Amino acid sequence: MPTVTRTATTTSRPGVKAEERAAEVERLLERTRDWAAARPDVAAVGLAGSWARGEAHANSDVDLPVLTDEPRRYLEDEGWVRALGGLRTIKMQTWGPLTERRFVLPSGLEVESGIATPSWPVVDPVDPGTLGVVRDGFRAVYDPEGLLARLVEACR
Repeated sequence: MPTVTRTATTTSRPGVKAEERAAEVERLLERTRDWAAARPDVAAVGLAGSWARGEAHANSDVDLPVLTDEPRRYLEDEGWVRALGGLRTIKMQTWGPLTERRFVLPSGLEVESGIATPSWPVVDPVDPGTLGVVRDGFRAVYDPEGLLARLVEACR
C-alpha cells in the first residue's frame, strides 16, 4: 500500500531559489500551527518527508498529516485550504488510514495534507505504512497532547 510521503514535483514558479522556498515553508508551518491551535477538532499536525528530514529542494512538496475528530469537514470543505494560503485542491486520494488532499499555493508549492483521525498514530503496534512514513522523516508541527511524540518514539 502506498504511503502519504511519496515525493512529488511541484509546478513552482521558474527560478525559485531553495532559500526562498524554505522561508515559504516555514511561513506555512507557522500559519498551520496557529490555525491548528484555534481549531478544537484538530488534535495534531505533523510534517513528513523531505522537509522534515532537512533534505528538501525548491521543488519538494510539503507533507502535512492533519489529525482531527472531524475528518469529513476537511475532506468536503475547502475553507481551511484557503486559511492555510492554498488556492485550490488539485487531487484527493486515499492512502490507507489517511485521505490525501493535495492543494497548491500561489507560488506553485504543493501541499499534501493527509487527513486522518487521532487514532492514526496508534503505537500498539504501529501500522507498517505509518512506520515507513515516520522513519522517512517526521516531526510534529502542532502536538498539544503528545500523540505524534509518542508515535515518533515508538518508531525508533
